[in-house]
This record gives sequence, structure tokens and C-alpha cells, in this order.
Amino acid sequence: MTTPAAGSPAGPPPDPLYRILLIEDDPADALLVEEILHDTGLRFELTTRTTLAHARAVIAASEVDCILLDLHLPDVSGTGAVPAVRELAPHTAVIVLTGLSEKQAGSEAMAAGAQDYLVKGRVEAELLHRTIRYAVYRSRTERVAVEAEKARLRVAENARLERGLLPQPILDTSTVTVTNRYLPGSERALLGGDFVDVVEGDDGRLHAVVGDVSGHGPDAAAVGVCLRIAWRALILAGHRGAELLHLMERILIAERGSLPLFATCTLLTLDQRASTATLHLAGHHEPLLTTAEGTREVAAEHGIALGIAPNLGAWPATVAPLPATGALTVYTDGLTEGYSGAGIERLGAEGLLDLINSLPPTDPGAHVDRLIKETQALNAGRHTDDLAVLRLDWDNR
Repeated sequence: MTTPAAGSPAGPPPDPLYRILLIEDDPADALLVEEILHDTGLRFELTTRTTLAHARAVIAASEVDCILLDLHLPDVSGTGAVPAVRELAPHTAVIVLTGLSEKQAGSEAMAAGAQDYLVKGRVEAELLHRTIRYAVYRSRTERVAVEAEKARLRVAENARLERGLLPQPILDTSTVTVTNRYLPGSERALLGGDFVDVVEGDDGRLHAVVGDVSGHGPDAAAVGVCLRIAWRALILAGHRGAELLHLMERILIAERGSLPLFATCTLLTLDQRASTATLHLAGHHEPLLTTAEGTREVAAEHGIALGIAPNLGAWPATVAPLPATGALTVYTDGLTEGYSGAGIERLGAEGLLDLINSLPPTDPGAHVDRLIKETQALNAGRHTDDLAVLRLDWDNR
């Protein structure tokens, strides 16, 4: 055996190996197919089974590129064998073997899902070579198309969920700058149950919610969208505070069904005229207040998360004074539960505050983006969770 010299061009890639399963109960026909396969020049591994039941075990235990299927087996007969095989191996090429007297069987088998058919007694090596290569190629192309369609639907579903979880704020006369961000836990993941919304009331007060439904994926996202829409409708209908949380809990319980989901959230009412923020925390952590002196947590009373103890929740209000100019930031725990570096320490609220206070001053949107980027860099993908951030900036000077 000779080894190519360094720098010399590599030889042509080897021919693909075709893993072929022959389902044929006639030993003579099975032997003939094997002999013709050897004459095709294809690289192949052949496994032969005499019944569909025995073939089932081969399909389940190993990858098969092509199935050569006789239509007359002891346990299944006729073109009904095709859908039975396709159910076992939906992404595997199926070539049907028919008899000389079965003129319509081949076309019927293809209508039932086979890639092609061959007539016994008329199969030559060159024909079998072309048929196998084409059938496998067609099967793989169909599989790629199916995966591409699934990816397209996933993107479309993500977009619909994102519109429901992160809507456009309803602002009329408010001068507050609203910055919100939502990121799924991983690039290919469906959005989870975090949600954000901001609505200006008729009295000029700004109402906001940031919530997090436990779990990930479409179930949590669906409940999150439902809670967000319900919150907006209830706010516009005049419901506030603990009463509003009680109604949201009732909706959560109805929508989650048998799923063990619960939700944490922060309700915030910003009153620029009174320079106050009214907070209701349902299992959620405190928001952050940014002033000229820096950023700190706002001390607030806590209540239980929604859905943990139905009808037993108490959500006390905290009224916090606000400076003439500043910002409030409410976030879900996806921002703080990641790691703070290469060690085992989590970032936590203290680490987040240190990070915020170390960032250079900039406009709110750039600041939030930089904060998320820095936390993700520290975490380095070691912990994945959805995150939502809402920042409200005002200047009443």
C-alpha cells in the first residue's frame, strides 16, 4: 500500500456504502438479487429477512439506506406492504420487487410511497445500480425537504410567539423611554414563557408587567402569551394590584390544564406626577433603580408565585419614591442564573449590579444590549434559560 506524498492531491472520495435490506421469502430470488448486486459495482452491505416481522428488528436496530421489498411475504401481501414498511422506515428508500404478471403492481406501489419498482426476471446489474442510487438520492432529498419545512415552521412559530410575548407598548402621552428585550435560552429553541408588556392608563400612569412561566418550549410560551394578553386586557379594564394578580392566577390555572406550571411576575405602576413606583412581586425578585449615584435593588415586599397555592396568595404593595431622573429595570432570572465566569459561582443579583455599575453610560437600548452580551459572555453557554428585560427611563427635571 502506498501513501500519498505530503502536499500531493488526495485521490477521489470512495464510493458511498449502501446499507441494503432485502425482504424476500424466496431463497432463489434472494440469491439472484445478491448476485446481481455484486455485478453492479456498488459498495454495499446486504441483510436479508424473509418476513416483515423479522425485518422490523433490523430497521429498529440499524440504519438502512435502501429496502428491496417483495410484495408477497408470509405476513403481508400486495401493495399494502409498502405503507407498512414506510411506517417503520419513513426516511428510507423503498424499491418494490414485482412479478412478470403484475403489470399494475409497480405503479400502485409507487403511489403507495415506494421510490421505484423492479420486475423480477428483468433486472440487470446496470438497471439495479441506477435504481438504487436514484432511489436513495430521492429519499434523502425528500428528508432534507421535510427538515427544511420543519425549520421554516419553527421560525414562523417563534415569530408568532415572540409577537405575543413581546408586544408593542401602548403609549399615548408618556415621555418615559421604554426598552424591552427577549431572548430564548438557545438559538434553536422555541421561546419559553417569559413575557413583557407596557400600557399607559387613561390617568397618565404607566403600567408594566414582567413575568416568567416555569418550563420551556411551546407549552410555557402558550401560557405566557395568554397571561400577557390577559394582563393587558385587565389593565385596560381598570384592574390593579392584588386583584389583578388574583385574576391572572385564575387564568393561569385554567390554561395550564394538567401541566405543573406556575408563574412569577412583577407588576409595576410608574406615576411620574407623584414620582413613585408601586410594585407587586409574585415570586419575583426586586427591580433595579438607576440614579446618578449608580444602580441598586429596590427593597420591596414579596408575595407567592402564581399557581403555587391557588386562592391563598397575598401580594402586598410597595410604594417606592423615585428621583426626578432615573431608570427602573425589571428582568427575569435568565439574566442572573448563568455563571459569573469559568468557576461554579452564579452571577446572581450582586454580580449583575457590579456588572451594571461597571458599564460605561450610554443610551438605554445600547446599555441593555451590552448588559445581556456581557452576562452571556461570562456564562459561556453553560446555563441556558430564556430572559426578558424591561427598562423604563424618565427625566422630569
